[in-house]
Amino acid sequence: MAAEGIRFTDAYAACPVCSPTRASIMSGQYPARVGVTDFITGHWRPYEEVIVPKNRQQYLPEEIITMGELLKEAGYATGYFGKWHLGFEDKHQPGNQGFETVNVYKGGGYFSYASSMSSPIEVDSGKVLSEALTDLSLDFIREHKESPFLLYLAHYDVHVQLDADSTLIDKYLHKEKVAGYPCNAVYAAMVEHVDNSVGRILDELDELGLSDNTLVVYFSDNGGLVSRFDRIPLLADERQHIYEGDTLLYVASSNAPLRAEKGTVYEGGIREPFLTRWPGKIKAGEVSDALVSSVDFYPTFAELAGIPLPRSQVYDGISLVDILEGSAPDPERAIFWHYPVYHHDQPASVVRKGKWKLIQNLVNDQRKLYDLENDIGETTDLSQSEPEMAEELYRLLEEWRRDCKAEFPVPNPGFDPAKRYEWGIHPDRN
Repeated sequence: MAAEGIRFTDAYAACPVCSPTRASIMSGQYPARVGVTDFITGHWRPYEEVIVPKNRQQYLPEEIITMGELLKEAGYATGYFGKWHLGFEDKHQPGNQGFETVNVYKGGGYFSYASSMSSPIEVDSGKVLSEALTDLSLDFIREHKESPFLLYLAHYDVHVQLDADSTLIDKYLHKEKVAGYPCNAVYAAMVEHVDNSVGRILDELDELGLSDNTLVVYFSDNGGLVSRFDRIPLLADERQHIYEGDTLLYVASSNAPLRAEKGTVYEGGIREPFLTRWPGKIKAGEVSDALVSSVDFYPTFAELAGIPLPRSQVYDGISLVDILEGSAPDPERAIFWHYPVYHHDQPASVVRKGKWKLIQNLVNDQRKLYDLENDIGETTDLSQSEPEMAEELYRLLEEWRRDCKAEFPVPNPGFDPAKRYEWGIHPDRN
């Protein structure tokens, strides 16, 4: 895809976990505005220093006009396959959010899934989930090849508990390891699952003669996982023997040279792969350093489809059409994050503008400033040597949070230093 389209180097998920980013894609709004700032239902540490805000609702708000609804209204066939995680009740599923052809899997395993789909399917024994979701997607493309369509294929790979095709796992177990990288064979096999799926989709578009008139976007909803937040093995039970007694039972990947991982607002938690291919419209082999966010997909797709954005809704994203066509990005653009919960780190808010990134810790108000152009690993805090820049970014962050009506942690009267790191059951989970 990179060779045939554009690779974005500075693309970001609007949150370091799944549900809020998915909400941002569907709405064109930042998670703080949508009211979904953690995965649904959320993390909970009952004895910590602060009580974190809960999601305002544990689903994508019904009043939001989704990307699916917008394009369906404009005459597009809409299909959604895979992971949704934006509400569990039927009324909050993609079939009621603008997608006509839907098959959602709610999790639980990469091989025993056929009867757990929203519409149960028949599959050959041993077929991995990613292949079944790709099959459904290809059927959708073939069925709608004569008309405009929106296909949203949301893979579970690569997600814990890690599991993959045995032949692929064996392939990577026998590959030479790379110094300084975990080289988890099960994780690598899951990456190849996704590679194979992308290849099958692109090949089908080529075979049907649709490639020159089809924009394909590849993106992720959060950064790579290093290890589980609850420190338990991250391999599926039937795969744990592969790394018995090995640290790779607990380590999935590395985001180096990016700092940290999923569940943090460091670059390892939010900077994503973003590839686009559209042979008939965009140049091949391009690399863009445009600052982009997952909130941008909605207005981009609307412009490409020739659809005005509904005036009843606020949009935080911008259309990327000019950038796709070769225009220079706006150097003054700022993008934001508000992740007010505990996960792999403490609650925090973030703003990035140009090469500068400011992180505010929402527990102790500590602010750190990084120059990502010269320090992509976020190793050196420049807030003391660049106080004016730190203050300018903080003012932008404050203004944005007020506009979004962002919610903040509050002091916990039940704070217990001896038990602060214990995980509890979220109050909204039933």
